[in-house]
Amino acid sequence: MLEKIRNFSIISHIDHGKSTLADRFLEITKAVAGKDMHEQYLDSMSLEKEKGITIKMHPVRMFYGDYLLNLIDTPGHVDFSYEISRALACVEGAVLLVDASKGIQAQTLFNLEEAKKQNLKIIGAVNKIDLPQAEVSRTRKELASVLNQEESEILALSAKTGRGTKELLEKVIKEISSPQAGGKLAQSLVFDSQYDPFFGVTAFLRVFQGEFKKGDKVYLIKQDCPAEAKEIGVFTPKMKSTGKLKEGEIGYLKTGIKEPGKVKVGDTLVDYSRRADSLPGYKEPQPMLYITVYPRDSRDFADLEKTLEKLKLNDPSLEFQLESKNILGQGFKIGFLGSLQAEIILRRIREEFGLEIISTSPQVIFKVILEGEEREVSSPEKWPDPARIKEAQEPWVEIEMITPNSYFNSVFKVLQSFQFDLISSHNLSSTKTLLKVEAPLREIISGKFYDAVKSSTQGYASFSFKQIGFKKEDLIKVDFLIAGEKENCFSRITPRSKAFSEAKKFLRKLKEVIPAQQFSLALQAAVGGKIIARETKKALRKDVTASLYGGDVTRKRKLLEIQKKGKKKMKEKAKVNLPSEVYFKLLKY
Repeated sequence: MLEKIRNFSIISHIDHGKSTLADRFLEITKAVAGKDMHEQYLDSMSLEKEKGITIKMHPVRMFYGDYLLNLIDTPGHVDFSYEISRALACVEGAVLLVDASKGIQAQTLFNLEEAKKQNLKIIGAVNKIDLPQAEVSRTRKELASVLNQEESEILALSAKTGRGTKELLEKVIKEISSPQAGGKLAQSLVFDSQYDPFFGVTAFLRVFQGEFKKGDKVYLIKQDCPAEAKEIGVFTPKMKSTGKLKEGEIGYLKTGIKEPGKVKVGDTLVDYSRRADSLPGYKEPQPMLYITVYPRDSRDFADLEKTLEKLKLNDPSLEFQLESKNILGQGFKIGFLGSLQAEIILRRIREEFGLEIISTSPQVIFKVILEGEEREVSSPEKWPDPARIKEAQEPWVEIEMITPNSYFNSVFKVLQSFQFDLISSHNLSSTKTLLKVEAPLREIISGKFYDAVKSSTQGYASFSFKQIGFKKEDLIKVDFLIAGEKENCFSRITPRSKAFSEAKKFLRKLKEVIPAQQFSLALQAAVGGKIIARETKKALRKDVTASLYGGDVTRKRKLLEIQKKGKKKMKEKAKVNLPSEVYFKLLKY
């Protein structure tokens, strides 16, 4: 019965104890046998266990008394915000968890805003009250303030010891509403998916009305794709076949579809015999950065394509398109929501699917305004003739940063060392300040800004960001030449003010990795044909006089002169052929 169902999520900043709280809920409800229980039980990916963070949302079905509880645990990092938004669209309420030793942080506010957009009931809870450095009263006050609630409404608990977790679960049952009744037509929202080698695509569903049974003919509305319910079940948290899914429940349906692209997150799955309007789906996320990936062995190209298709099922924010270069062959330009997501996906390609790949440095999408045309440019090769460009723009982001007041000056010095515009600053509490700044996306995608903030504040400051559009910038294309020949693979787009420093840095790296030749090599950076920086790779040294013993010194001079003239001719005629490893080392991310 619907009135006995509660669907909810746990949301928080990264490392505030979501997964540990989920563990306690599993123990309280006996969803997992004691002998099978281990820490971070729902974090099933090896990378999640290694990094100690949640990367994927994890649904689980539990029973407490006569109540059916569907929990969706969510990630905490900003790079996985699309996971969070999809989970919140499937529930009626959320537990907002805050670490008592750290207080409210940037992603706390971001997740809170996402929950408010879905009109969810939000239950505030302060975690880790067992820590010696816990500031329970202050954190409670902060959380009550942002939730516009009384302090007495904010629960205090320790997910590690279990103290207060039973009371929190009972509050979830008491305050989060049950699902609303719908019509008889079976209708559900696909909020996630994965690939099964036997059954094809498995769709994760929230059923909003009606009922699905094994063997039903079903239909994906947006993809215009028929399917069949080969198997239907729930998450216990492992997949368990039940033969049906009812209104208000969360579970899975194995479609039998072998082509991953035919099942899309955000689609509406309905009974095939009775079509219906689609449910509200999800706003497509906008990639923040792009990285191009090539297989080391060109014969692995088809496997790389299949791997990306399967990964997109599991992470629908992923975007990829074909990219090719003469030297590196065919690969894929992949769009990511941030550098952590990029790191996770690249590692999964290597470790889960066993593919050897080379990945380029992160790039952003620029915008150029030409005569009567506006164009987005994703790579230096597509940069228009400078004479045609009326204006160039680059993407900017708005950053919300929370810092303890004791580190305010340190944070401000970091901001001054990067290109940032301070928009506002106000006290979040008596001990914390909330800063809003705007900056070019390129300043934060490399990870240098993150490292600088964390090191200057001993890890106590936090930030989240969102893209806000494009702003005008004096952008230029920098080309790199080896022995006078342009190497298009190395070209890059950069602000004019940074062109020289970035060019010198790259040329020094090139000088280190390029093999020495029989003649000296000129390594140059140019803008519009004008050389702006240079390094020289010295020639290989060979002692042509080594075989001479004694005799007239003029014989040695003659041999050295012949060698000098030979090297000059080689330099004039020779073309430098770089081994592929040079490209791999220079482009590697």
